[in-house]
Amino acid sequence: MKPPRVLQLFAAGVNCDRELAHAFTRAGAEVVQVHVRELIRRPQLLRDCRLFALPGGFTYGDDLGAGAILGAEVRAFLAEELAAHHDRGGTIFGVCNGFQVLVRCGLLPGLEGVRASLTWNRTHRFECRWVRLRVEPGLGHVLPAGSILPAAAAHAEGRLVLGDPERDLPRLEAAGLVALRYADAAGRPTREWPACPNGSDGAIAGLVSASGRILGLMPHPERNLGPESLPDRGAGAWGDGGEGIAFFRGLLALDRDPAAR
Repeated sequence: MKPPRVLQLFAAGVNCDRELAHAFTRAGAEVVQVHVRELIRRPQLLRDCRLFALPGGFTYGDDLGAGAILGAEVRAFLAEELAAHHDRGGTIFGVCNGFQVLVRCGLLPGLEGVRASLTWNRTHRFECRWVRLRVEPGLGHVLPAGSILPAAAAHAEGRLVLGDPERDLPRLEAAGLVALRYADAAGRPTREWPACPNGSDGAIAGLVSASGRILGLMPHPERNLGPESLPDRGAGAWGDGGEGIAFFRGLLALDRDPAAR
């Protein structure tokens, strides 16, 4: 049986590509990397992959805002082929800068009338620290709802802001589009620093589409691939080190039937 194929995008400023490719490979995938210029020239490459991935980094220096330029390229040149990939049952995944791109190009949050953006952390500085992510029901098809996914946060513009939080947050929750929330050591969602390094509305760390096959998050689960990766080396306070691989295996196992969810 052939392993699932992941097509991973590369562009100027991407710097987390090897970690993400390693995580998908460890989870059982075949990873093919493609430069954005090549994919724009040959968008049919998407037709041969199970999952399309956008890794982290600082694409184009984030000169016009985090993920803004790559997001504009994706929206202008790849939107039609990505929609077809999704309609065929394919998955689209973005982490950190990749999540920013998915929001910038309009693939997330994907709920009419809800405006979202990712902006500077409340601390107004780059935050690099381990965080706990509570799996929300919207991502219960990948990992058990209520479980904790430890991951490394490393971003300056990771604060998710909603156009009208009082109106939009209940709508996102009702539609099952909240994927992950920052949590404290007891597993309770929180916006307080340092457990939530950016102060996101609703403590949201990641969003998912209504289909369950477009997912983006700010922290890096690809940096948690075993107990040796964790701050306490698997002593228990940060899980057992198996959560990251379980996350990527769950992504690769998503049902390709568009009506499955």
